[in-house]
Amino acid sequence: MRDVQIRSSERALSVGTWLIVGGAMLYSVLTVTPLMAAHTAAAWRWTAPILPLVVDAAVVIVVRLDSVLARLGGHGGPWPVALRWMTGAMTLALNVGASALAGDLVGVAIHSVAPLLLIVTAEAGLAYRRAITAAVRGLEERDRAEHQAREQAAEAREEARQQRVRERREHEAALAREQREHQALLAREEAERQDRIRREEREHAEAAAAAEREARERREQMREQAEAERERLERQAAQQRELEARQKAAADRQARAEQAERERREHEREQERLERERAELLSAGPPAEKLPEDRARTVVRVAFDGGLAVRVAAELTGWSVGWASARYQELRDANTAPAIG
Repeated sequence: MRDVQIRSSERALSVGTWLIVGGAMLYSVLTVTPLMAAHTAAAWRWTAPILPLVVDAAVVIVVRLDSVLARLGGHGGPWPVALRWMTGAMTLALNVGASALAGDLVGVAIHSVAPLLLIVTAEAGLAYRRAITAAVRGLEERDRAEHQAREQAAEAREEARQQRVRERREHEAALAREQREHQALLAREEAERQDRIRREEREHAEAAAAAEREARERREQMREQAEAERERLERQAAQQRELEARQKAAADRQARAEQAERERREHEREQERLERERAELLSAGPPAEKLPEDRARTVVRVAFDGGLAVRVAAELTGWSVGWASARYQELRDANTAPAIG
């Protein structure tokens, strides 16, 4: 609808302009020819229509080319403007010349209507065409921008759709991969479980066989020992057995007493050493920098044996409380391990 209106407006402007130009040219030729004939030699009066035709031809050129330039959005510079106004002034002067020479003001006014209308129509038509061209270009720019916006929106929608498709495919692939990995994990766990069952069964069978062999060997040994003991008892006298028993008991008592004495002396020496080391640690105080790990472990062991707190051991070594606490736990585990075994 908009293009139809623009074409209709341009056609009306073009038709109206050329009607005004044609009428002005005809009126100019009819008005100017007698003036030119009156001021031309009698032998050359037949040339009287040439001048108005030349001026009108310039008018036609100006109107036509201005319309083309306006339609294309161009500008011819100062010369087309000069030609347009010069032809308009010449047409006006030629049309009112006869009335002006005769002093007829009414004739001047009447004969100036067509030239003035032609001049104003040419300027207005040029302005109209330029305005229409500018408006058309603006509409085309807006249509182009809207078209680009629609294309961009369509591209964005297509890209979003493709992105969603890719994300869905990636999600499905990830699910399938996780399913395969889960199935593989289940298969590995089942294989490991079967291997563990077979290994445990084999170990149980081997342990049962070993236990049977050990029991058989113990029975054989016990039988042999019983026979040997019976033979020895038969060879020895009852008094010899009692003497040996008393001697053995005395030796055992003496050995236990000596062992107890040695343990007491070692315990006293160990207590003295611990007291000495604890006194050295307490007198030394916190170090200026963190002790080497071997020295720090020795200090922690002494502090542990002396019953010092973990924080005190950390301050005496320059190490962290967490490190000292871990060493304390290792010492506790080492002390309790034999009891557990």
